[in-house]
Amino acid sequence: MDKDVSAGSGITSVVGRLALGVTLLAFGLGYTEVIEGVSAADAASIAQYVGGVALFVAGLLAFRDGDSAGGTAFSALGALWFTWTVSEAGSANGAGLFLLLFALVVLSLTLAGGDQLTQGTYGLFFVGLLLLAVAQFAESDLLANAGGWFAVAAGAVAWYAATAALAHWPTALPRRAAGRGVTATG
Repeated sequence: MDKDVSAGSGITSVVGRLALGVTLLAFGLGYTEVIEGVSAADAASIAQYVGGVALFVAGLLAFRDGDSAGGTAFSALGALWFTWTVSEAGSANGAGLFLLLFALVVLSLTLAGGDQLTQGTYGLFFVGLLLLAVAQFAESDLLANAGGWFAVAAGAVAWYAATAALAHWPTALPRRAAGRGVTATG
């Protein structure tokens, strides 16, 4: 099994992934309502300081370290999390629009590439945000709950990615030959 920890395994990337993982877990669990008395609003302070400030700072440090992909992702996500916590949407449609625009940024991060765990995190987060945006427009608790679970899954993948980099666990699926009779040489 590959131990592909070279891409995005610097301490800045680990801190960014941990901050994103914790924020997504809190945000997602709030929308799932799986913990009685805990709502998405309860995740606001975590999203503001861990998701907003810590991710933004991790992004700036990643830029300083020459990691333009991590810098772009962490600083953009940090700015969006901070904005989400301090803004008043005013209406369900306003909240839906913000979540939809947030989803488009995350879609760009997904399509930008990177390792499997990073793309998995962003892909799950994109689906979660898209479901949450539609839930706001349609006023659907069922879609909001589903979006929350996608955010929880994204948070778990981000947390695993950070922990794997620290513990030197596998971060990539093993590669297999393209087809029958194909052998690797060299």
